[in-house]
Amino acid sequence: MKLDDQIIFKSEKGVFQIIFNRDAKRNALTRVMYDGLAEGIERAEIDPKIRVILIYGNGKCFCAGNDLKDFQDLDPGPRTQPTRSWIDLLLKSRKPILAAVHGYAIGVGVTMLLHFDLVYAAEGTRFQFPFVNLGLIPEIGSTFLLPELIGRQRAAELFFFGDWFSAEEAQEIGMVNKIYPENALISEVILLAERLAEKPPEALRQIKAYIKKYYAGILEKLMPAEMTEFLRRQRSPEAQEAFKAFFEKRKPDFSKFS
Repeated sequence: MKLDDQIIFKSEKGVFQIIFNRDAKRNALTRVMYDGLAEGIERAEIDPKIRVILIYGNGKCFCAGNDLKDFQDLDPGPRTQPTRSWIDLLLKSRKPILAAVHGYAIGVGVTMLLHFDLVYAAEGTRFQFPFVNLGLIPEIGSTFLLPELIGRQRAAELFFFGDWFSAEEAQEIGMVNKIYPENALISEVILLAERLAEKPPEALRQIKAYIKKYYAGILEKLMPAEMTEFLRRQRSPEAQEAFKAFFEKRKPDFSKFS
């Protein structure tokens, strides 16, 4: 499938929209989509007419995480470059990034939100960090960003159990700025993005830079280590059992592991 099919770019009134467009697969991310995310952020960053980046999903949900079939055989090296390229660009992004989240956000569909500046959700949206259920660890800096945002014990609970939580819970712990009716979410967040695009652009960039400044160095060191362990875990017997159970539509059996 071509990039044009999986991710859509729109630009209007100083806002660059990056839209996940893979509704049949719940907007689960493929390597092609990671390429698209990287391309979109890069285009927005270098275009002086663009002041704000907005990310959302078409269809029934925001993002169901990684496409397991596409991601399961990912090995260290060139195949990981789309992921790393996108993450590097995200870390270096100077322009405000907003997200409009509806339906559900799972895995990287949630961890990416921790890097965004403003996150808005629709009523009824559900979130999940499912990594432990797949024999994996959380990624893209979330093992630092989530505890930093909500506290170590709350983060441990979400990571250790991998349970679903609601938009209201996400707002209460500080992951979501505001909740809108689902049929109004995108239009309301576009208006917010357009309001931001009218602000002094260099002032916005400097505010963002200083908000990020103290933890940027931490993430630069942490994220490569996280990714190395993530890929090691992905090839572990626990993860293989979890993936096999997922495709066989059964509950995984972790009782044989110690």
